[in-house]
Amino acid sequence: MLLSNIVVVALVAIAFGSGIGIAAIGPGGVFLTIALYALTPLPSTTVAGTAQLLFVVTGLVATLAYARSGELGRENAWTAGLLSGGSVVGALFGAWLNGFVSRGLFGLLLGVLAGGTGLLILYRERRALDVIVTIDPTTRSGAAGYAVLGVVLGACSGLLGVGGPVIAVPALIVVGTPMLAAIAVAQVQSVFIGSFAALGYLLQDAVSPSLAALVGLPLLLGVVAGWLVAHRIEPDRLKALLGVVLLVVAPSLAL
Repeated sequence: MLLSNIVVVALVAIAFGSGIGIAAIGPGGVFLTIALYALTPLPSTTVAGTAQLLFVVTGLVATLAYARSGELGRENAWTAGLLSGGSVVGALFGAWLNGFVSRGLFGLLLGVLAGGTGLLILYRERRALDVIVTIDPTTRSGAAGYAVLGVVLGACSGLLGVGGPVIAVPALIVVGTPMLAAIAVAQVQSVFIGSFAALGYLLQDAVSPSLAALVGLPLLLGVVAGWLVAHRIEPDRLKALLGVVLLVVAPSLAL
């Protein structure tokens, strides 16, 4: 697959920005998936498979970074384990289901996800979104709730080739998890989602190693930069900007 110089530069730049978004505010990996879908002729399975392989590496790097800065203590690690366990089942199912989704429908679903995520981010920032329900991971019912949530998040991520933080961070915030803790937990989950979803796509021969190599380094550099940003800058303005951009690109994906 030959790509023009302009497309290569665009992919590298978007990958770096996506890495920043992944580690700084969670919903950032969707831009990489959008770029792979919009700027390359790859089928939806290869777009999703390549993205999931990359999200394994970004998840590992971000997990180590947030563990170093203290956001992955015992309670958050337990929550991450519950979510990740459920995500394994969901990610495999989502990767399998993607094989039945046309490129057009994939774009529609990706657009709906981008728009929905953007609306949620903007609504939360404008209205100070309250906790809808509090889930205690130390109780049996709470543990089961997080596991089920993991299945749902894993299935959506596996189907659409987006990293776990894209939808996990808003979901965790809604159930009462602090911002940085939500990002940290979502990074752990993304490793499991990405690993098992990527395995599903590898079995379908739906991963592009050359494309993964092209955008992998700038993506990882962005993750490190995003972790630094998250601990030095108030993320409200970045989240608002992210929400606006998601709403802008959503219609073009869905049409």
